[in-house]
Amino acid sequence: MSNPCQSCGACCVSFRVDFHPAELAGGAFAWGAGVPGEMALPVTLGIVRMAGTDASPRRCIALAGEVGREVACTIYDERPSPCREFDTSHEACARARQRCGLPLL
Repeated sequence: MSNPCQSCGACCVSFRVDFHPAELAGGAFAWGAGVPGEMALPVTLGIVRMAGTDASPRRCIALAGEVGREVACTIYDERPSPCREFDTSHEACARARQRCGLPLL
């Protein structure tokens, strides 16, 4: 695979994903359809969180597949801004991969 994220998923099981409610489906800032409302939980009036990212063990509800082997985001085109902005150049990517026992990129 040319994109290491398609075989990783470490970030999806390592971090909370908080974003503005306007990124939910039908919201003012939604890219395309936006994050389905049933996949987000309210945190405050101005913050929602991807379901599963504050649970123990942590695993984003939109993550499909096996971490470290083959994964996919089931809402890739509608994913929230923290996911859109996260990439392999972030130091947090290295931390997530280490947590999951994956080699650094």
